[in-house]
Amino acid sequence: KWKTLYQIQGERKRIMRETCSKYKSNNRRIITPYHVSRIFVEDKYRVLYCEVPKAGCSNWKRVLMVLNGLASSTKDIQHNTVHYGNYLKRLDGFDHKGIYHRLNTYTKMLFIREPFEKLVSAFRDKFEHPNNYYHPVFGKAIISRYRVNATKEALRTGSGVKFKEFIQYLLDVHRPVGMDIHWDHVNRLCSPCLIDYDFVGKFESMEEDANFFLHLIGAPQNLTFPKFKDRHSNEERTTTKITQQYFAQLSPSQRQQSYDFYYMDYLMFNYSKP
Repeated sequence: KWKTLYQIQGERKRIMRETCSKYKSNNRRIITPYHVSRIFVEDKYRVLYCEVPKAGCSNWKRVLMVLNGLASSTKDIQHNTVHYGNYLKRLDGFDHKGIYHRLNTYTKMLFIREPFEKLVSAFRDKFEHPNNYYHPVFGKAIISRYRVNATKEALRTGSGVKFKEFIQYLLDVHRPVGMDIHWDHVNRLCSPCLIDYDFVGKFESMEEDANFFLHLIGAPQNLTFPKFKDRHSNEERTTTKITQQYFAQLSPSQRQQSYDFYYMDYLMFNYSKP
């Protein structure tokens, strides 16, 4: 079993590197704190984890906290503790020497997810539930720019953004509000063409990949990757079928443009065109 998983890793890294050498000329660029700002550091087991939202990141942070001795079990850690507790260090918090030392000696890993599924998962989480950041900041701007005859109430609260409006915002080169890590490219978040990741896991094979990774770093035997869904736990996870229902609301050209938008992620991580 390990042998197969080693081969899968070799193949994923090969495709990633080939895509980088074909499309990116930045192989010799200097790595700056900006490039490593999404990377979390676990010094005890020497792990660097690049956070990709909506690809198991809350549970990965729980695992890192347990590895670091900050909690005895992943079950004990609340969502807000994970995201707002500042228990885990980020790589950009170290000086130049500290950054390079860790990049050269720690096990670097990232977990990714099919781009459209990841996008729909983010949309459902941020816009279909009460949210006191995404509705006023993104929702208001999206509704006022893309909705004809928007009601005063919609403009005031920014709630009720439709998927089609969200996609209009995403594809608009003159976006009324900036990008957000929840729908940015993995390519931009984790700089895989600059940073040579040792391990590339996929959300779709999370349990197997995660537990293989824990085996590789020599984590305690009793630590396994948590299976629970972090938020809106009574709601079905975003599946291929659910993703198709959302994309069915778009025109063919919007679907094509969305694919073009995530083209590098599709290519680099070997996901087939939906």
